[in-house]
Amino acid sequence: MRNQQGPKLPYSVVAGVVPIASGWLVASAKLRGATFAVEDAQLCDSLREVLDVRPSFAIVVINVPIGYLDDGDSGQRLCDSEAQVLLGGHSAIVPNAPTRDVLFLDLDEEDARVDGGFLLQRYREVAREISPSNQRVVYEGNPELSFYQLNGFELFQNDGESEEGDDERRAILELKIPGIGRVLESALPGTTPRDLRDVVALMWTARRVFGHSALRLPHDGVWDSAGLRMELVM
Repeated sequence: MRNQQGPKLPYSVVAGVVPIASGWLVASAKLRGATFAVEDAQLCDSLREVLDVRPSFAIVVINVPIGYLDDGDSGQRLCDSEAQVLLGGHSAIVPNAPTRDVLFLDLDEEDARVDGGFLLQRYREVAREISPSNQRVVYEGNPELSFYQLNGFELFQNDGESEEGDDERRAILELKIPGIGRVLESALPGTTPRDLRDVVALMWTARRVFGHSALRLPHDGVWDSAGLRMELVM
């Protein structure tokens, strides 16, 4: 990721990012003191386009793995296992990241294991673009961890894929983030209401990272063989 310095601005911009079939969905907000001004959601064709948005994002929280174990003999990433334990009955929403040897298999060999193939393409983009130095800006998150934190570190009664669970999660976003309806009700091609809900939750976590209040899983750093820190923030 290129580090291009622009003019000094009176605010900072943080963003949540989720992968979609056509590219990336981005929700961002300007931060200035206690002011959290939500902007319109946008679509980007590539991760490079996300990283080149101007004014540049101070913090990005993305729902794609950053850092991989080398092969299946290594078990699972500690951040994934800790998140699964934390979320209990909702743990299925935190899948195990693929291993590095799987990441670069041909799509026709592996597409059934990573949601029809498009997620594997997004994972590869992140693996190509993100270096250890980028992790001062780009962090890995998971929407369900963000909702868990938003809900006072309590599990919701209903699964996020159910209508009742969706209502619970939307209600807490509307309670915590004034004006968030402009994002939740966006009509962007190739996105679903759940995509919009989830990207807002990650944007909230980006705010927490910027304010140095985010929690990390695991607490103590774990790095992969490429020097990338394998962690989830919330």
